[in-house]
Amino acid sequence: MAWAANEITMSKKDNLSAVERIKTASEGLRGTLKESLRDAVTGAIREDDQSLVKFHGMYQQDDRDRREERSQKKLEWLYFFMIRLRIPGGFLKPEQWIDLHHIAGEHSTGVIKITTRQTVQLHGILKSHIKPTIKAFNISHLDSIAACGDVNRNVLCSAHPAQSAIHEEIFRYADKISTLALPKSRAYYEVWLDEEPLADKQEDDPLYQDRYLPRKFKIAIAIPPDNDIDVFTNDIGLIAIIENNELKGFNIAAGGGLSTTHGNAATYARLGTVLGFVNSEEKVLKAVYEIMTIQRDHGNRSDRKLARLKYTIDRMGVNVFKEELEKRCGFELENTRPYRFTERKDYYGWQQNHEGKWYYTLFVENGRVLDEKGLPLKTALLEVAKTGKANFRFTGNQNVILSDIAETDKPVIEAILSKFGISDHTNNTGILRKNSMACVAFNTCPLALAEGQRYLPSLISKIEPLLEKYTLQDEPITLRMTGCPNGCARPYAAEIGLVGTAYGQYNLHIGGDRLGERLNTKFKENLDEEQILQTLEELFAVYSRERKGDETFGDFSNKKWIHNTVI
Repeated sequence: MAWAANEITMSKKDNLSAVERIKTASEGLRGTLKESLRDAVTGAIREDDQSLVKFHGMYQQDDRDRREERSQKKLEWLYFFMIRLRIPGGFLKPEQWIDLHHIAGEHSTGVIKITTRQTVQLHGILKSHIKPTIKAFNISHLDSIAACGDVNRNVLCSAHPAQSAIHEEIFRYADKISTLALPKSRAYYEVWLDEEPLADKQEDDPLYQDRYLPRKFKIAIAIPPDNDIDVFTNDIGLIAIIENNELKGFNIAAGGGLSTTHGNAATYARLGTVLGFVNSEEKVLKAVYEIMTIQRDHGNRSDRKLARLKYTIDRMGVNVFKEELEKRCGFELENTRPYRFTERKDYYGWQQNHEGKWYYTLFVENGRVLDEKGLPLKTALLEVAKTGKANFRFTGNQNVILSDIAETDKPVIEAILSKFGISDHTNNTGILRKNSMACVAFNTCPLALAEGQRYLPSLISKIEPLLEKYTLQDEPITLRMTGCPNGCARPYAAEIGLVGTAYGQYNLHIGGDRLGERLNTKFKENLDEEQILQTLEELFAVYSRERKGDETFGDFSNKKWIHNTVI
């Protein structure tokens, strides 16, 4: 077909990006990582290794607050590493949380950061502490393999067991898919855990080969009616179809992704397209695998800004992509089965599932678990873990669910939450703050143009009075902020999105729907705090006066300003 011929012609002409050459020459992601670790002269690792180390679940970073000071003193920047764990579906046993608590205190800044992908990451780990950190996690049966890099990353699944009587059956797919998509290289074990190479077995990776994927890859599983994990923002989104408490299969969506680049019109956010339905575990795993092979074979390896699956699908066309998928799978996708999302939220407070087990969802602002401002959250969660009476689940909105609590153990957990003020904190936090998210941004992310998690809490404190002024304080508006256009906190899938353009300045996006089924649109550019607050007050005033019934802010904004005249 014409598309295939064009693809072949293009692939011959395109020059591979530098990262592509690093991957294929890396000897299975080993590179010179061992040599980099032995170099005590610098806190950094070699330049090529900075790309490879991502596949091992970490990024090299530095303290950007101290760059100027150290440069003036002619000192090397203060380099350190962030390590992110692979925790499919975001589940930890209490003993693993205890280990995580102590590892964070011994090797990192001490802050346990819950991410928007249901895992945790630790910042500020010095190069000499990387191996001790990885080894400590390994003892706790945790790893960071493929938590970053051009591979499938942490697999999400709707978090709360009270969502469905068969939640556990669906939840297990997160681990099955994660295992299916793991790189076969033993480099992680050789470099960080000092294991000997397997002399009698040659590494063979049919999925990733020696080039891996063109770019990062994300998969999520949703259980309607709650789209708590923003299923359509992922490269692959699986929507569980349940009838009479029986899992019938999954609708498969593909091509979601939010990362963009300021000033580059060729980049854009996109929600996944539903391709069809599969009715068995064998078929869903096969479809996931083959979608990844299509991206491996046809994704853009020349321009990393255009390398995500969304661009591959749009370049091929959805129908051609689906035909290629069915050819590789050896079966046709069935017609999409009916489903409906009615909410996209975390269930704060106490909930009980069909087995009588109890779950408490507590609010963790921007996912930062630490003791500060009179709220000893980190200490409280350690005390809960020490009881051994609750497991830990992470939500896609950066919160913690204390889970699987027996009826007889509930008073013990309640007492700890009350003693440390956690229940009061969760109950008394405003709904806008509970529906907010921000990325890490400064001072550690090298891509940040503006603040994220350090700034959003104070901005919300200034937005909340505006909501009260127009009697909107109980309206569950979603607000998300990122320090750059890469979209880590999913700002383009919020009713209000703030995307950093320069320090103290943000683009304002509005008009996204509340269920994660419509992206928002850029409304105003390069606003400072005063302009953000002034613009939001103008919008809230009109919304409060003119909305009809229970019309959401996102729907009203989309109708009033995005598809009408911009004020």
